[in-house]
Amino acid sequence: MSETVQDVSTLIISKLLANPKVPRDITGSSKIVEDLAFDSLAVMNFVMEIEDELDVSVPLDRLAEIRTIDDLASCIVSLKKGT
Repeated sequence: MSETVQDVSTLIISKLLANPKVPRDITGSSKIVEDLAFDSLAVMNFVMEIEDELDVSVPLDRLAEIRTIDDLASCIVSLKKGT
Protein backbone atom coordinates (compact mmCIF):
# COMPACT_ATOMS: atom_id res chain seq x y z
CA MET A 1 0.00 0.00 0.00
CA SER A 2 1.28 3.43 -0.92
CA GLU A 3 0.70 5.76 1.99
CA THR A 4 0.57 9.51 1.48
CA VAL A 5 1.57 12.16 3.99
CA GLN A 6 -2.14 12.91 4.44
CA ASP A 7 -2.92 9.22 5.15
CA VAL A 8 -0.15 8.95 7.73
CA SER A 9 -1.04 12.31 9.29
CA THR A 10 -4.67 11.19 9.64
CA LEU A 11 -3.54 7.95 11.31
CA ILE A 12 -1.27 9.86 13.71
CA ILE A 13 -4.08 12.27 14.62
CA SER A 14 -6.53 9.41 15.24
CA LYS A 15 -3.95 7.74 17.51
CA LEU A 16 -3.44 10.99 19.39
CA LEU A 17 -7.19 11.55 19.80
CA ALA A 18 -7.45 8.15 21.52
CA ASN A 19 -5.68 9.82 24.45
CA PRO A 20 -8.18 11.91 26.46
CA LYS A 21 -5.38 14.28 27.61
CA VAL A 22 -4.65 15.42 24.06
CA PRO A 23 -6.45 18.56 22.80
CA ARG A 24 -9.38 17.80 20.48
CA ASP A 25 -8.54 20.51 17.94
CA ILE A 26 -5.30 19.09 16.60
CA THR A 27 -4.37 19.21 12.91
CA GLY A 28 -1.40 18.25 10.81
CA SER A 29 0.20 21.59 11.58
CA SER A 30 -0.10 21.12 15.36
CA LYS A 31 3.29 21.26 17.06
CA ILE A 32 3.94 18.06 19.00
CA VAL A 33 5.79 19.62 21.93
CA GLU A 34 4.23 23.09 22.12
CA ASP A 35 0.59 22.38 21.19
CA LEU A 36 0.24 18.87 22.60
CA ALA A 37 2.44 19.51 25.67
CA PHE A 38 4.47 16.35 25.07
CA ASP A 39 7.78 16.10 26.87
CA SER A 40 10.70 14.27 25.28
CA LEU A 41 9.73 10.92 26.86
CA ALA A 42 6.14 11.23 25.66
CA VAL A 43 7.37 12.05 22.15
CA MET A 44 9.66 9.01 22.11
CA ASN A 45 6.92 6.69 23.39
CA PHE A 46 4.43 8.01 20.87
CA VAL A 47 6.88 7.72 17.97
CA MET A 48 7.65 4.13 18.99
CA GLU A 49 3.93 3.37 18.93
CA ILE A 50 3.62 4.84 15.41
CA GLU A 51 6.76 2.98 14.29
CA ASP A 52 5.24 -0.32 15.45
CA GLU A 53 1.93 0.45 13.76
CA LEU A 54 3.53 1.38 10.41
CA ASP A 55 6.52 -0.98 10.55
CA VAL A 56 9.12 1.75 10.17
CA SER A 57 12.01 3.05 12.28
CA VAL A 58 12.62 6.78 12.63
CA PRO A 59 16.32 7.50 13.24
CA LEU A 60 17.06 9.83 16.15
CA ASP A 61 18.74 12.40 13.89
CA ARG A 62 15.54 12.63 11.79
CA LEU A 63 13.41 12.79 14.93
CA ALA A 64 15.28 15.90 16.06
CA GLU A 65 14.01 17.74 12.94
CA ILE A 66 10.33 16.93 13.54
CA ARG A 67 8.16 19.71 14.97
CA THR A 68 4.61 19.07 13.70
CA ILE A 69 2.39 16.08 13.04
CA ASP A 70 2.81 16.62 9.29
CA ASP A 71 6.62 16.67 9.76
CA LEU A 72 6.38 13.26 11.41
CA ALA A 73 4.08 11.98 8.66
CA SER A 74 6.43 13.28 5.92
CA CYS A 75 9.41 11.65 7.62
CA ILE A 76 7.62 8.30 7.87
CA VAL A 77 6.48 8.39 4.23
CA SER A 78 9.99 9.20 3.02
CA LEU A 79 11.49 6.42 5.17
CA LYS A 80 8.98 3.91 3.82
CA LYS A 81 9.85 4.97 0.26
CA GLY A 82 13.54 4.57 1.08
CA THR A 83 14.54 8.21 0.65
